[in-house]
Amino acid sequence: MKCSDVDIVILCGGLGTRLRSTIGESQKAMATVGEEPFLNIVLRYLKSQGFQRVILAVGYQADQVEQYYRKNDLGLKIEFSREETPLGTGGAIKNAQKLIKSNPFFAMNGDCFSTLAYGDFLKFHLAKKASATLSVVKITDSRDYGTISLGANDAIKGFEEKKDVAGGGFVNVGAYCFNNEILDMMPAGKFSIERDFFPLLPEKLKERFCGFVVETEFLDIGTPDRYSKAGDMIRKVSKK
Repeated sequence: MKCSDVDIVILCGGLGTRLRSTIGESQKAMATVGEEPFLNIVLRYLKSQGFQRVILAVGYQADQVEQYYRKNDLGLKIEFSREETPLGTGGAIKNAQKLIKSNPFFAMNGDCFSTLAYGDFLKFHLAKKASATLSVVKITDSRDYGTISLGANDAIKGFEEKKDVAGGGFVNVGAYCFNNEILDMMPAGKFSIERDFFPLLPEKLKERFCGFVVETEFLDIGTPDRYSKAGDMIRKVSKK
């Protein structure tokens, strides 16, 4: 199985309230980096990794996103899963279930960018016979993210909430590989996949809930400070 065989759901429906002072009323994933939407950078990278079919999970400013990508598909097959009321990160993935054709499938946050080797990610997920795999990276200061604990055989054992004290640990890169059974385990309605769902999986899935450890630069543009660094990071990555 290759990335070209696998659908990827991109979450781009959040309100982005922390960025209002910087990007105005724009959808967060459509915030301009350089001279184009941040989401363009994400999509081009995914295409370079072999993906062909993308499902954009849209909500806030859905018309803005849909109109843009109906005209600018970047050579990808793009479909839209629209939420009529806010569903959270988990509810948005569940809402896209009717459009997902592959098993497994990927999901990711549309306000994040990393140089993940998605082909290796997929091979890892399949080799582990996992039901859910999260990409994780070790950083020296995890205060803004909370940490993930890994056990034997790369199984995820638990999550620790954000702490005010500086310290390192494994953190979620914001890209996931799921078997379709995970969709059936998700509740209906609004929920956060990070806070309400992932912490339940170590007990439910045991060794089938894994962490794919990567050494990659990653960035989310969720705050004005991190958004201001996006251009520098993208330029750095593009030179490699």
